[in-house]
Amino acid sequence: MNSLQPELLEVAPPTRAGDRGSVGRHTAKKTPVGMWSSPAVIAENNFIYKSLSNWAFNVAVGCSHACRFCYVPSAATIKQGPKLAEYGVKDPDAEWGDYVLLRPWDEAKFLASLRTAQNTPKRLLKPDGNRAVMYCSTTDPYQVIHHTDPDQQKGLSQHARLLVRRSLQLIRDQSDLNVRILTRSPLARADFDLFKSFGPRLLFGMSLPTLRNDLAKVYEPKAPAPSQRLAALRAAREAGLNVYVAMAPTYPECDEGDLRATLKAAAELEPVTIFHEPINIRAENVERINAQADSLGINLQTHVFSTREQWQDYAVSALQTVERLAKEIGVAEQLHLWPDKSLGSASVANRMSKPAEYLRWLGKYWGRISEWP
Repeated sequence: MNSLQPELLEVAPPTRAGDRGSVGRHTAKKTPVGMWSSPAVIAENNFIYKSLSNWAFNVAVGCSHACRFCYVPSAATIKQGPKLAEYGVKDPDAEWGDYVLLRPWDEAKFLASLRTAQNTPKRLLKPDGNRAVMYCSTTDPYQVIHHTDPDQQKGLSQHARLLVRRSLQLIRDQSDLNVRILTRSPLARADFDLFKSFGPRLLFGMSLPTLRNDLAKVYEPKAPAPSQRLAALRAAREAGLNVYVAMAPTYPECDEGDLRATLKAAAELEPVTIFHEPINIRAENVERINAQADSLGINLQTHVFSTREQWQDYAVSALQTVERLAKEIGVAEQLHLWPDKSLGSASVANRMSKPAEYLRWLGKYWGRISEWP
């Protein structure tokens, strides 16, 4: 299958290494939505204590959902800042949500990465990855591509769909790897037929931190509403897919009633796993969250981010509340908490009434291997 030619898109990569002049002509007065310079391949990920996958397939640099809490732009600032600047992105963190640069499709390179993953001995893999490829770890595989030119938008959307469907077909037919889909978009419904063809090799999940559409609008301003995501999860379950739910990240405004409602809705889906993680402090995300709240005239419970200690106390409380609610609702066996590694520090443990018991509790979840059908 042929991919779109980068030169036909509004933001094109350099024609050759070091050719900055070509990029300048393309990006001088244009928005950073188009094609990235390197193709989409399967790459090792570096998840810690999450038991999601061993590899990731990322379709783009950037994401249109503009989640204010996202940690990805901080990594982009460090690793991809100079290259993003060539596309007109001056501040990858502040402009998160405004740029989406789809990766080109190079089937030969993709197949080479697939063979590398397939042939990696199990002894060299972290067992909590379930030999799975995750779609995606730094972007969303089913995001809406926004472009001022309707023809360009249509072409980019078709290319994004090509990246996902063709790569999935090749993984299904030329390997025995598993696949984990994680999205915030109901657009994934269009691929339920393809997902189902994997049988037990594929898990479909959506991020559902809250059922409150108004709250999500603050933290995830351009992502589909939680009500739409829940409907998509129900449709996936009805279609016979193996589903999971990521209650991640939940917010300080998610009180016990909200957490209970979200957990109950997740339980009704009979998910393979329910992951949970409270919002974390990452790079400039608190500043982004505050800016979004100010623009909407909303007061948030940002006091939990005032100091590292306050955030840690909040995070432990949220995790333990969800654990208690899961027992109450009857999904304790499916619950997989994601405690941040910093919660295991001596300073945190010593604030607990039973430090040794607390550390054993953390270790249980840090060592947990998530279920697979």
